[in-house]
Amino acid sequence: MTSVVSDLRADAEATLQRLAGPEAVLREDQWRAIEALVAHGRRALVVQRTGWGKSAVYFVATALLRARGKGPTVIVSPLLALMRNQIEAAGRAGIHAVTVNSANTEGWQEVYAQVRAGEVDVLLVSPERLNNPEFRDQVLPELSRTAGLLVVDEAHCISDWGHDFRPDYRRLRTLISELPDGVPVLATTATANDRVTSDVAEQLGVGTAQDEALVLRGELDRESLRLNVLPLWKGADRFAWLAQHLDDLPGSGIVYTLTVSAADELAAFLRERGHAVAAYTGKTDPAERERAEDDLLANRVKALVATSALGMGFDKPDLGFVVHLGAPQSPVAYYQQIGRAGRGVERAEVLLLPGPEDRDIWAYFASLAFPAEPQVRVALSVLRDSTAAGRALSTAALEPRVELSRGRLEMMLKVLDTDGAVKRVKGGWEATGEPWEYDGRRYSGLAKARRAEQQAMLDYIDTTSCRMEFLRRQLDDPGATPCGRCDNCTGPYYDGSIGEDVRVQAQEVLDRPGVPLAARKQWPSGMDALNVPLKGKIKPEEAAEEGRAIGRLTDVGWGPRLRPLLRGDDLVPDAVVDAAVVVLKTWGWAERPTGIVWLPSRGRPALVESFAQRIASIGRLPLLGALADTAPPLYVDPEDESEPEPPNSAQRLAEVYGRLSVPRGLEGLDAGPVLLIDDVSDSGWTLTVAAMLLRRAGAPAVLPFTLTTTI
Repeated sequence: MTSVVSDLRADAEATLQRLAGPEAVLREDQWRAIEALVAHGRRALVVQRTGWGKSAVYFVATALLRARGKGPTVIVSPLLALMRNQIEAAGRAGIHAVTVNSANTEGWQEVYAQVRAGEVDVLLVSPERLNNPEFRDQVLPELSRTAGLLVVDEAHCISDWGHDFRPDYRRLRTLISELPDGVPVLATTATANDRVTSDVAEQLGVGTAQDEALVLRGELDRESLRLNVLPLWKGADRFAWLAQHLDDLPGSGIVYTLTVSAADELAAFLRERGHAVAAYTGKTDPAERERAEDDLLANRVKALVATSALGMGFDKPDLGFVVHLGAPQSPVAYYQQIGRAGRGVERAEVLLLPGPEDRDIWAYFASLAFPAEPQVRVALSVLRDSTAAGRALSTAALEPRVELSRGRLEMMLKVLDTDGAVKRVKGGWEATGEPWEYDGRRYSGLAKARRAEQQAMLDYIDTTSCRMEFLRRQLDDPGATPCGRCDNCTGPYYDGSIGEDVRVQAQEVLDRPGVPLAARKQWPSGMDALNVPLKGKIKPEEAAEEGRAIGRLTDVGWGPRLRPLLRGDDLVPDAVVDAAVVVLKTWGWAERPTGIVWLPSRGRPALVESFAQRIASIGRLPLLGALADTAPPLYVDPEDESEPEPPNSAQRLAEVYGRLSVPRGLEGLDAGPVLLIDDVSDSGWTLTVAAMLLRRAGAPAVLPFTLTTTI
């Protein structure tokens, strides 16, 4: 037996050297995991820091298992960037890896044929693919029967206690339960505290019995990272500091922002200052995102200015720095993102520039949590009725019947699917008829945990103790000790010095108002279910023109100035009116408006009407009047600083369609384009319906103009 194990280790070392170079040597825990998987068919959970070599474990294990006649390895991986890197790494070890994901749909059938022919060593799939009806019903059963190894990468995504929960990962429990006896399972992550580790182990079945499971946890220190916090509470100061000091940071790196708008704003400003940077967000075209990754890997750019869309799996060993403009809402998420830096260099800089708007943005993200029980019950009831009638409902068809935004509705359906209450089928969703209980205690606990994480992030910013030790303790690392490298251990590495010229330019950029409001082109589907006679494309003769907002609620520059306006009902401030004048001067409309109409705000009537009056006075435009609204006034609590929940598109349309109208006596609409004033644009349907009503009443064009927008 000793010689067999010795031979296996020699084969493992040789495979590792093909993967990572002739000097590579297996870490002891890497070998323990490989031996457990290959020699004993065990299940293992590996929690090790980023850059430790978790992917080497499953690629080496794959090569050894394939050499022994086992089936292909199935790797469940969350991101396309991660898949691309893994396919390249596998090729270096002589392993044929392929993937099926949303970016290569045209090649799926060829990949499936290669898998059936035994030509594939590794199949990488996204968690979402596991519940694609065709993949689940036609491909997954064969994979379950023939797989030689199942790997769950970034396994913390399984746990809703973790920082990046993805409901589709929950389906792995079913996949694991259907594996033949003796098929090894490996789960890996770098960011799991004790609670998340226990939850992942339970869900994956890797902790079902002590003699079956192997849990390997290592110390989470990153000796190359130098952690720093630089509080610059003005948005212009943070922009200016980065513009002035970006070239002082080593190599190339990532600048993270909390929102898409901040990424776009900052990238544009840094380019104006001569820096080679690119924006990278969830709204960036996939091909452009891939080019941006390649540019960073090849050091053709100094930095990518990115949201969390650039996260798990992006592998650049010589990444020299990670800067955050705004703090993530948990220390664990922060640790995961800074882990991109310093894998293959002796020193990498990690810098956090927190902002006063961070808490508002956290509050918005918190509003996207799992819905309350009544909303879930409504969705289940609708699905049960449609299933009993013999038809499935698409998400779009279900949306008009449930008061949830599309994103929250889809997330809820995925959770209900993994809980067995609903099932995704061709054409949509149907109810299973299985009993289901709302786990209110768990969701309440999750909300409490999120609040504790946010407070811990604030504590990290304020701590005078070692920053790396703080993060390691948040991850329940028992070996956490002072690092001797961070700004609190050695003294600040950076100060807040900024040249006046760059500060002024940054302030000018952030003071620049004006955000386009794209006009809606299509009514939501299923509006007949809400007794609203609107469907298909919006008629050109009833549509709004492209509008404008002064700024976004999430903007670094205008967001902090506009958010307080929504917490009460004061007259519009002079500074906001001045910004509105700038927007109007630079609008570039085909024809100047000839009159102003405003929307009667339910919560902020004084704010909206005063805004309309000021613009009418300055622009010397007739104030035609307000639309009629049959809904009662809405009280706005000035102490409530939470962001409004993203609106459900169909429900919002039905609400405004039923209550808005053009009152008798509203004259002058046919004289020319109408400037339509409101406070906030969120879903866009209030402005769209108002424009339709005004166009029907004779307005030749309608130009929406709002104080702010959420999109």
